[in-house]
This record gives sequence, C-alpha cells and structure tokens, in this order.
Amino acid sequence: MLWEPVLWGQLLIHGVMLAGLYGLLALGLNLVFGVMRVINFAHGELVMLGAFLTFWGYTALGLHPLVALPFSAAVLFGVGWALQRLLMERVLGGQPMAALLVTFGLSLIIINVGLLVFGADIRSIPVVSGSLRVAGFVVPKARGLAFLTAVALTVATVAFLRWTAFGRAIRATAQHPEVAITCGVDVRRTRLVTFGLGAALGAAAGSLIMLILPMDPQSGSLLILKAFAVIIVGGLGSVAGSLLGALVLGIAEVFGSFFIATVFGEVMAYVLLLLVLLVRPAGLLGIAER
Repeated sequence: MLWEPVLWGQLLIHGVMLAGLYGLLALGLNLVFGVMRVINFAHGELVMLGAFLTFWGYTALGLHPLVALPFSAAVLFGVGWALQRLLMERVLGGQPMAALLVTFGLSLIIINVGLLVFGADIRSIPVVSGSLRVAGFVVPKARGLAFLTAVALTVATVAFLRWTAFGRAIRATAQHPEVAITCGVDVRRTRLVTFGLGAALGAAAGSLIMLILPMDPQSGSLLILKAFAVIIVGGLGSVAGSLLGALVLGIAEVFGSFFIATVFGEVMAYVLLLLVLLVRPAGLLGIAER
C-alpha cells in the first residue's frame, strides 16, 4: 500500500498546495529583508492580524473571505507603511540589533492587542467544505481555493516586481541601494512601499491559511518560524529561492507527517533549517541570486 502511485500522488498534491501558501507567507518577509536587510520578527503577527480582519469581515459583515481579503490586505499595507515611517526608518542604518529588537517588540505588542481584542479562542473560516475528485485524486475544496488564490497573488507580485517601474526600483534597491540612489530611485519611498507590501502579502497569506487551519492571536509565532525556514532554505533575499524553499518545506511536511508521525510534520521546518545551515548556509539559491 505504501508504494501505490495514487498514494504518493495524493501526498504530493497536498504538499504542493501547502507550499503555495508557504510561498506567499514567506514572500513578504523576504521582500522586506531584501530591501532593508532586516528580518521582520513581527511578520507572523501581521499575518495573524490580517487573518483576523478577514475573519471579522466574514462573521460581522457577512463578506466572503475572498471579498474581505483585499480590504484586510489594504489595511495591513497601511499598517506596514506606518510602521516603516514611524519606527523602522529611525533604526535603519544603525546597529542591526536595534531593528531586530524593534520588530520583536512590535510582535509582542500585536500579540497582546490581538488577545485583548479577539480573545484567546481559536477561530476558523469554514466557508468551503467538501472535496473534488480530479484525475483520480481527492482535492479538498478549501485547500484548492486557498492554493489557487495564493498562486495568483504570488504570480501577480512577481509580475509587479519584474515588469513595472516601481518593481524594478524595489529590485534595484535590494541589489545596490547606493547605485539605485544615483539612478534617481527614491529609496526612502521604496522602503515604505516594500514594508507595506510585505505586510499586505502577509495579511493575504494569513487570510488564506485561516480557510484551512484554525488560528488564534498567538499563531503568528509559529507562522514566522515557517516563513523564516522557507527563506533560509531558499536563500535570503531571493524571491525565487523563497518559492523553492516553500515547495521543499510543504512536500517535506506532508510526507514526514504521513510516513513518520503527525508531529514530525511540524518539526520538518527546523530539520530542514538545520540541514541547510550546515550544508549550504546561503540557501539553495542564495549564491546564484547574489
């Protein structure tokens, strides 16, 4: 039974669908690091905040999650913009530890605000139920919807970075900020937009994750570890690397949970992180991107 192609195909499908969500989750974190060389430890809490805003839109306003999602992303874009403008700008360029401590402090504040506003109860958005059978494989509707939306948002973000003037400004700032300044790029504005975009992508990822997994205000702590593992495995600052890292982690989690133990799926992020740091510290695509 363990060697049946249908079983392996089913596990692979679930791994790829999970990877789609992890890729979107890590994309915002990696963008911020690429432009500012700072790991945003509050990213998981911004993801959680976006998820709960979508949950509020679904329960209080009766909005479909995919309708509430753009509003949550827009709100989190504004939050990210404000955080960059009021806090991060003041510590960038100084001691790296200062920026890390600021984001860590932000994460603690957002967790406690979330507990105060939403309570400690676990919430979910069970808007889609049932499964589809595609080519002999079973695809849960909620996971399929979350995966397709995550892929669409990821493709749109990559297209924005590659084919728009502002996207090229973000890439230039990430690669050579001094050269970008001499070419007329407004680096300050680019950083503002990038931090806002990272928060918005996180909000979208959180909203989609809540379609398939329950969350509480402390779930961001686990999500930031997943996102961090993805970008380390793929390569810090590498968009392509984060997508590859998400694919590796998603598939490894599903196969690890099935063949070893359910709890091992949660441990896979740390196992992969340790292996990559030992064998290839720059990540799978880190050197190539540089």
